[in-house]
Amino acid sequence: MKEAGRAEGGGQALFEDQDFPSDDASLFSDSSTPIARLQGDVTWRRPQEICRSPALFPDNASLAHAKQGLLGDCWFLCACSFLLKSKQLLDKVLPPEQPQWDHSRYSGSFQFCFWQQGRWTEVTIDDRLPCINSTLCFSRCHSPTAFWVALLEKAYAKLHGSYERLWAGQVSEALVDFTGGLAERWSLGEAEEEEQQQRPEQDSDRVRGRSLDLSLLFPVKDECAVSCSTHSSPGGASELGQYHAMTVMEWLDVQMVSGSKVLLLRIRNPWGRCCWGGAWVGSGLGWSSVDPVSAVELQARVAEGEFWLDETEFLSQFDDVTVGYPISDEGHLKSIYTGNLLTHNHQLAGRWTRGHSAGGSRNSSGYGSNPKFWLKVCESGEVLVSLLQHRRWRNAEQCAQTALEDSDNATHQHYQAIALHMWKVEKRRFNLSRMLNKPPCASTHCHAYEREVVLREQLEPGHYLLIPSTYQPGAEARFLLRAFSSSSSSLSALKSPAPALPLTTDGEWETSYFRGSWAEGRTAGGSRNFLSHWQNPCFPFTVCAESAVTSGVNIRVNLRQSRPDADLHPIGFHIYKVPEGESERTLPRDEDPAASCVPHCYTRDVSLSCCLRPGDYAVVPSTYRPDCSASFTLSLARRIHRKVVKSQERLGRAIQEVSSLKYRIIVQR
Repeated sequence: MKEAGRAEGGGQALFEDQDFPSDDASLFSDSSTPIARLQGDVTWRRPQEICRSPALFPDNASLAHAKQGLLGDCWFLCACSFLLKSKQLLDKVLPPEQPQWDHSRYSGSFQFCFWQQGRWTEVTIDDRLPCINSTLCFSRCHSPTAFWVALLEKAYAKLHGSYERLWAGQVSEALVDFTGGLAERWSLGEAEEEEQQQRPEQDSDRVRGRSLDLSLLFPVKDECAVSCSTHSSPGGASELGQYHAMTVMEWLDVQMVSGSKVLLLRIRNPWGRCCWGGAWVGSGLGWSSVDPVSAVELQARVAEGEFWLDETEFLSQFDDVTVGYPISDEGHLKSIYTGNLLTHNHQLAGRWTRGHSAGGSRNSSGYGSNPKFWLKVCESGEVLVSLLQHRRWRNAEQCAQTALEDSDNATHQHYQAIALHMWKVEKRRFNLSRMLNKPPCASTHCHAYEREVVLREQLEPGHYLLIPSTYQPGAEARFLLRAFSSSSSSLSALKSPAPALPLTTDGEWETSYFRGSWAEGRTAGGSRNFLSHWQNPCFPFTVCAESAVTSGVNIRVNLRQSRPDADLHPIGFHIYKVPEGESERTLPRDEDPAASCVPHCYTRDVSLSCCLRPGDYAVVPSTYRPDCSASFTLSLARRIHRKVVKSQERLGRAIQEVSSLKYRIIVQR
């Protein structure tokens, strides 16, 4: 093998990317996927070391499509197929006129561009590719001499931090990263739609997809990206695992001999082989019902790894469909609902911060503290608003606990459950709490563990209040809010008032911290619904008379559990009055708590501020169900009444000194 660091003929050294080196650090993030078994077997070769005449693209366009290797990134490869349909988008992601292997300016590097959180980001890589022996071990083109897919995959892996981080993802994410547009995931099932109709306003921490009517997409079917996926092995596609995505290459109404029409869809499997045995594969029975000339023409369109199926088969074999919005030559988004060009777009960044702007869902009393945005619509028209959150990577131990095949679990690792609600506001000055008690004029209906959720509505001119939220109060994340409209509009952040400063003239606060744990079978007694509640840890404290002489809050309690965000227990606590002369170990079990922080919430922190009379008390923190193990920290702040002494003398002396100096200056004139 030739030395990888030298160009042909021993010329200038070829580029070697030190930020994404040719070693295991670029392949693996936590070795939690099946490719971990490749450790020690991978060699890195440049394309000219793999074949004689490498090129980015083959002469035969049908051989430019991607073929999946040992990496589970079918979602990424489905988005690659869409790039081949649009030269404009392909040139954006892979800028043209880059020196290739037969050019004198070839230096061993290639540049790619990906849309990330509101802007296009350039990624430069060297062209050393992971191989086993002399064969690419990950994605490639159907042509063995074309390398655009392998190089794009490497650049995308660098963007994510490693190849392993491309294992299991959503087609919608790759489509947005390649286009800067929008993509939506639609359910092909009926049960979820019925559930949503029964409880349209109820927030949920699980994904409830909207059912897709294929006829909706007919006006833009030749322009949008469409992929389909299965979450479990369907009857006809027995080769498929628990999750696999494919590309819908085309779909059309075909005239049958009987005079009726049948909707046929041509599907491409990234594996590069047919895994379907339905009525329209090869010499299947379906073709006998179609005009022979049409049958021959349609069968001739099938390339390697492709197959036809009809609408009935499609709806029964796949669980959901992802639709990427078309992008016009001018770069404008086109609505998949109406075909309208959305020529106006705006974006603003924001974040949910614990204790300040992470108020949780509409089920939470803190919902009104979430970030708020004004959308001004100047003319009637179609408006789409998207909420896109930043991805957060988990550590190796947490990732290893997630089933690799379960795409929902993989999504829950990296994202919060998010939603977006919108209210029509008649005046810019309004009562927020009163307005939030009214149903929103539009929303994403449920909190979903998706990177992006989309709200779409036909809006009249006016002002609209947008509130993005996570399902769990206190959940932290950064996000990007985007608005696309067919008519003039504007987007701005609603400035939240500054939090009130604590008053220091009526006392000070003294805080104590306690560490404890709920242990299964011993100290994890659960809520008051269970007899074992009294097994929970108990923390005594005293409210002195001096602490109770002032009106208002004199006790603040915060309970914080130490568990991963994706695996939180519902927690809460009660404060019990200890009878005079008794111990906290003999709390009266038939008496109501003096104060409570309930209901139990799936959140990292719960807090309560209250006013208690002088006496002895005990805090009993708990999970909702018994035998839920976790460590926790309890902080207890008590107001202590100390007289505040103001240094009037010092202040007066300072003023007097300045006055004397001023007087001396005047006299010396």
